[in-house]
Amino acid sequence: MSSTAALAQEHDILLRADRDGIATLTLNRPASRNSLSLEMVAALHRALDAIASDRSVRAVIIAANGPGFCAGHDMKQMTARRADADRGAAFFRELFDNCSAMMMAIVALPQPVIACVQGPASAAGCQLVATCDVAVASERGTFATPGVNIGLFCSTPMVALSRNVASKHAMEMLLTGEAISAGHAKEIGLVNRVVPAGREYAESEALARLVASKSAHTVKIGKRAFYKQKELDLAAAYRYTAEVMVENMLARDAEEGIGAFIEKRDPVWEDR
Repeated sequence: MSSTAALAQEHDILLRADRDGIATLTLNRPASRNSLSLEMVAALHRALDAIASDRSVRAVIIAANGPGFCAGHDMKQMTARRADADRGAAFFRELFDNCSAMMMAIVALPQPVIACVQGPASAAGCQLVATCDVAVASERGTFATPGVNIGLFCSTPMVALSRNVASKHAMEMLLTGEAISAGHAKEIGLVNRVVPAGREYAESEALARLVASKSAHTVKIGKRAFYKQKELDLAAAYRYTAEVMVENMLARDAEEGIGAFIEKRDPVWEDR
């Protein structure tokens, strides 16, 4: 890498690196604990939009530089806008609406997204972890929704958190603001795997490679159906997923995969 390119990367708030069908997005504001400023939210959303139509990408990892994964929204940026004529109301609405749209873009992304958590994830940072499809955490990772401690209840982080863990676990985190360990986060279902410090990216990449080895078309169908059926009642969920199964069975990759299983050979995916 040239010195000019290195300098550009140093100042980019979000880095993207692609290898073997895996796109890694790295939050790169370590001095501010990778807080989700309006600019960071926009950068993430742009990157996700680009990945959504990139057929070369089969899995995504969201990682972070520095000791912290993500401290949530940028409190200094938000406080500065209290000087606005409306005391910041328009800016706050723009920030929370844009952040919610970015989180929903992760859910809507055809490719699975893995959170790679090397340190504390707080407030909207915890929301980001909860929003990702899968999460791998270092044993140094901690998770908190501490807004109640500063008079700002973590209402938008609550949306993702309450869809990941049981209500009483979510409410305890939201009402106390206390941080939980990576081990406890695994116990309550907020993260999938906990590994020794420094091993979180290798574990995330290994998981991403496993996912990337599957039919991208099948994974896209399954991810979309997973989130949609969760919002339906039981009977509607079965009706919907039965139709999804029919759609999936008619796909070329399902025909190939079932044939390969019967013939005891490895499938050759066409991603259609």
